[in-house]
Amino acid sequence: MFGLGTRNIGIDLGTANTLVYMDGKDIVLREPSVVAKNTQTGEVIAVGSEARDMIGRTPGNIVAIRPMKDGVIADYDTTAAMLKYFIEKTIGHSSSKPFVMVCVPSGVTEVEKRAVIDATKVAGARDAYVIEEPFAAAIGAGLPVMDPTGSMVVDIGGGTTDVATISLGGIVSSRSIRMAGDKFDDAIISYIRQNSNLLIGERTAEQIKLAIASASPERAKEVESMSVRGRDLVTGLPKTVDIKASDIAEAIKEIVTAIIDAIKETLEETSPEIAADVIDHGIVLTGGGALLKHLPEVISDATKVPVFIAQDPLDCVAVGTGESLKNIEVMKKN
Repeated sequence: MFGLGTRNIGIDLGTANTLVYMDGKDIVLREPSVVAKNTQTGEVIAVGSEARDMIGRTPGNIVAIRPMKDGVIADYDTTAAMLKYFIEKTIGHSSSKPFVMVCVPSGVTEVEKRAVIDATKVAGARDAYVIEEPFAAAIGAGLPVMDPTGSMVVDIGGGTTDVATISLGGIVSSRSIRMAGDKFDDAIISYIRQNSNLLIGERTAEQIKLAIASASPERAKEVESMSVRGRDLVTGLPKTVDIKASDIAEAIKEIVTAIIDAIKETLEETSPEIAADVIDHGIVLTGGGALLKHLPEVISDATKVPVFIAQDPLDCVAVGTGESLKNIEVMKKN
């Protein structure tokens, strides 16, 4: 706990992970967006890392769920309970409620925005505001968002990939597609099931993604294979197989292509002046998906624009959401 004096907080409410930024303290909490509940009583058993460790290992009456799906709230009550836990863990049981800034994907509807605001208030916020994810990512990446110059950011999270060009403090053109980290995991699970008759879980798929997945089947051939354990679909018994990096690259190729298409479409919508700025300054990648091997090279080859990974790509959205707290006084008056 961080004492009784309440500060405003910014929350990167992600499909896979939630990060909390406290005004004047930087990022103070980083937990998986997972809740373990008793299905009979509805009681919350665990939240965050403790709940994630239960995925795939719970008895029949306990289920570990991710209440966020594709960047938006899929289970309202569970999301509110999760937010309440994170807010209390950040500020302690303070009588003074914080103002909270929460990021949302750029493509969400007004109804989805309202659900986030309401859930945050139910969780203990005095008031809540939203900021679009790519704008927060651009602030966190240190891009000159308020200047009369075009910047382009691609935020690849767990549920959504948000692409935006930004100039003069606003989003000029954007795309939000539900093709991101979770879809990489799903594609890996599906590929291994179809080609090796092996059933693996989400956590194993994520480990494969982090270890050997590549955005380029050609470049992936340089990387060796890894041993993967799961359940044999024929015998039902545990089994270990070797999976090649080039095979995993083929498995996720369709998702990489969808992300590149979203980037191209966003660029096609921008003015020639902003397009010229993007060519000069390059495209900046943020989010966990930015760490996919060879992704900058593949995007650069497809768009003919330089591509860079932001410093601390996993933290950019949270830092940008937190930085935007400096303008919260303006929002309070609106």
